[in-house]
Amino acid sequence: MRIIIDNLKTVANLSIILLFSGNVFAAQTAVHRDLIKAADKQSSNSYAFKKCRNLQSKPFNPASKKKKAIIVGDSQGCDFLNGVLENGYLSNYQIAFRFIPYPCQLVPGENRSKYIRPQDHQLCSPRNERTDNLEEAKKQIEQADLVIMAALWKPEVSQKLPKVIRYLNLKQRQKLIVVGNKFFGKMSIHDYIHMPRQEIKTLRNEVGTTSLHINATLKTKVKKQAVFVDPHQLVCGDNTTCPVFTDRLQLISYDGRHLTKAGARYIGKILFQQSPLKKIR
Repeated sequence: MRIIIDNLKTVANLSIILLFSGNVFAAQTAVHRDLIKAADKQSSNSYAFKKCRNLQSKPFNPASKKKKAIIVGDSQGCDFLNGVLENGYLSNYQIAFRFIPYPCQLVPGENRSKYIRPQDHQLCSPRNERTDNLEEAKKQIEQADLVIMAALWKPEVSQKLPKVIRYLNLKQRQKLIVVGNKFFGKMSIHDYIHMPRQEIKTLRNEVGTTSLHINATLKTKVKKQAVFVDPHQLVCGDNTTCPVFTDRLQLISYDGRHLTKAGARYIGKILFQQSPLKKIR
């Protein structure tokens, strides 16, 4: 009888071990599956840009009773929009998007050549239907209740953002949000696949000081004209490293700049739960 009991205990312990091992394997497999999916840059790019491109220059519906929100920016603005939509934020708003690529970022009223390189003139031409500019977007911006400027800010534009804001001539009823820079460092997806979960949990990338410096400038420059949201400080803290994975071990960015679907959901929650964005209704 004792032998039978001992055998039963052994079987039970083995079952627990196998169940635990199976769960660990399943979790590890899920991490690997997400990483392999993120490594498909064409698919990842399609996700990052699809929704903002679909909303680009879309007019507000005058028959709608919803308030109006407009996001002005580059691919970082697309990330912000994805974070909004993945979490169901701004559901009380119509949302429009004006896409101004990073190379086309400038200060209205100043010489374009100071900000736009010769090789980008065609991209940034007002005749290019794939890109936008503040001059063309201004009329729609005037209609919005909420204006969000989210971009990878050029250092020279960040210094003069108050002038850009004055150019928009926003009314007192309009709320302006400026979202700062973010960067998650060099991604090595194929290396991550071979890392144990414990290492992935605490993995951080070196990202340098650019986002810290530009966001410090933006915070100082726009504090009297807009609400400033600092993604770097909220996600990475006041240092030069940033997490690579979410708290659920999902990759935040597939290339260091642009967010995965899981990353957009993760960053969006942080921005709207831990910054003045949480007051927006």
